[in-house]
Amino acid sequence: MIELTDTNSSKIAAEFVQARTRAGSPAMGMVMTLIIVAPEDDAAEAMLAAKRASREHPSRVLGVILGDARGAGHVNAQVGSGDGWGGETALIRLKGEVVRHAESVVLPLLLPDSPVAIWWPTTPPADAATDPLGALAQRRITDSAAVSRGKSTAMLSQCESYAPGNTDLSWTRLTPWRALLAAALDQHPLKVSGAKVTAERVSPSADLLVAWLADRLKVDVARGTSDGPGITEVSMDTKEGPIRISRADGRLATFTSPDRPDRPVALKRREVPALLAEELRRLDEDDVYAATAARLVKLRGSK
Repeated sequence: MIELTDTNSSKIAAEFVQARTRAGSPAMGMVMTLIIVAPEDDAAEAMLAAKRASREHPSRVLGVILGDARGAGHVNAQVGSGDGWGGETALIRLKGEVVRHAESVVLPLLLPDSPVAIWWPTTPPADAATDPLGALAQRRITDSAAVSRGKSTAMLSQCESYAPGNTDLSWTRLTPWRALLAAALDQHPLKVSGAKVTAERVSPSADLLVAWLADRLKVDVARGTSDGPGITEVSMDTKEGPIRISRADGRLATFTSPDRPDRPVALKRREVPALLAEELRRLDEDDVYAATAARLVKLRGSK
């Protein structure tokens, strides 16, 4: 990693070229730009997660740390490539007046003619699509479960401000659950009369799962509370008996269905790099998430 102090976008871009030359790889085969906006204390962990995800999605990764906005503007950066990264990386620290215009530093560093994704690993803006940095991206990734306080409120805020291209890792965590529940109804094509989701008291993923089931099945979905971890059970009522997926340990689930023996199903809780990699596989609008977000807002408004 090369340290640049009191630098600017053109010097960071020049260092990218020099890093590629030193590595003997003028063309890195990068497929996108990933912007990460994180506070200083969380930046290292977020960059490590992006490093692991870059093995599947070679990218130019721009970590942005927004410091104190008072005083004269300063831009410092660490620039490099290789060392396990699937592309190029820069960790950019902004202080002073330039914090209010972070997009002016980041915009010249975007790869030309390639998609841009942005990820807030901790507290996101209230409206990701209108945020100055968020407006640069086609894919905007938040994580309401990583907010220190008010996780459910943060999830509702993201749903209320939904725009095409927005998503949340709380939704990504549901992919295995949704696949299993859809497969269960394929095996048992029965009319569902009601459902229940049981999870930790505060779980944005459980809130989204309730909304998804309500939207898809057109039934009332109850919300139960457990000690976790995460979602521990989902049950769907049918005239032949309940269809149930229970996961008490966060790793292995039990699938229960009418007139069939219980069977174990792998349902391990996934780490952030795997969730991030999944979201970067598709950069178009997620219509199902859009419908689920709208349903969650409607459900909360009716309470």
